[in-house]
Amino acid sequence: MQGTVATFDPDTRSGTLLLDDGTPVAFDRAAFDASGLRLLRLGQRVRLEWDGERLHRVAIPTMP
Repeated sequence: MQGTVATFDPDTRSGTLLLDDGTPVAFDRAAFDASGLRLLRLGQRVRLEWDGERLHRVAIPTMP
């Protein structure tokens, strides 16, 4: 599944994403840290990985 970065707070390392249907999805520091990324930009496309009921990882679509 993919989405677009709607908000990102570099201090808390959390934010929100918009799915393609417009549904907002929040991500926490753990999901961001699992990606290995250092920063997200508003409007950036990302891949979302779920572990059943919560967002587990936010990644760049080309990253494994």
